[in-house]
Amino acid sequence: MSFEKTLVLIKPDGVQRQIVGKILQRFEDVGLKIVGMKMVWINSEFAKKHYAAHVDKSFYKGLEAMITEGPVIAMALSGLHAVSLVRKMVGKTEPKSAEPGTIRGDFAHHSYEYTDAKGKAIKNLIHASGTKEEADAEVALWFKDEELHDYETVHEKHVF
Repeated sequence: MSFEKTLVLIKPDGVQRQIVGKILQRFEDVGLKIVGMKMVWINSEFAKKHYAAHVDKSFYKGLEAMITEGPVIAMALSGLHAVSLVRKMVGKTEPKSAEPGTIRGDFAHHSYEYTDAKGKAIKNLIHASGTKEEADAEVALWFKDEELHDYETVHEKHVF
């Protein structure tokens, strides 16, 4: 069965804009379960671990500056097809290209053109694991086993 855990980060721009509750509500509304959640202000060393695939890329410096500029809400979400469902809900990485109805499409407006010209990382509110393998690794990086919780929700009664 495709019952999965995935990592979602509400990045500093989402926390600063005070839209955490609106974002959380969307995930709960579709039946995803929050199995872990915390607020963390990450440092450069942890940013390099999380964005290991991008450290050697030209845009990394701006990415690190953005993710370390304020606190992040880290969530482990669980549910049926959680990885692909969350990615669909989040929308395309570039907010300007994200469809209306997605989190980025509804709440963000930056474009690569604008941020590249400014030498900044794109403000796209949220990070979501891209694959099951990435989700497993990211959840393990961000959460200790004792920080993850299991409980039954009313949505699960409809799935099982």
